[in-house]
Amino acid sequence: MPVELKGSCHCGSVRFSLQSSSPSPYQLCVCSICRKVGGYGGSVNLGGHYDTLKIEGKENISTYKAVMDRDTNKESIAHSERNFCSKCSSMLWLYDESWPELVHPFASAIDSELVEPEEMVIVKTNSKPDYVRLPEGKKKVYKNYSSSSIEEWHKKHDLWVE
Repeated sequence: MPVELKGSCHCGSVRFSLQSSSPSPYQLCVCSICRKVGGYGGSVNLGGHYDTLKIEGKENISTYKAVMDRDTNKESIAHSERNFCSKCSSMLWLYDESWPELVHPFASAIDSELVEPEEMVIVKTNSKPDYVRLPEGKKKVYKNYSSSSIEEWHKKHDLWVE
């Protein structure tokens, strides 16, 4: 049975829960979007089942659709939307209509205990500035993305919860 994750924003105006089969925060994205919305070092997303998402304080949620390839001739608006608290600006989760059955809560918003990974996967270092230091410890680093999905990674490491 999937694990229940509970989360909230910093000010407590938004609280949420959802079921997750992939509760280990193993992948840090250091792309420009994740660094600018998530903080200096980037963002860590988990996987969750969208149909289990329960929200208190929906009226305090705003969304942001990222600008892709900003300031280039390829500039476009992302399909995914980042949900955040409109009062304290805490990032809560990412949702993409391309995968309507999934939701990706930011590990930083989760209040439940999470399973610590043995190694971190760092993605999108091709857009990381030199001043951003990667976490210490065992890690795999990718210029773009890993070839494994969140589900595949969790299954490979015996962390997938049915």
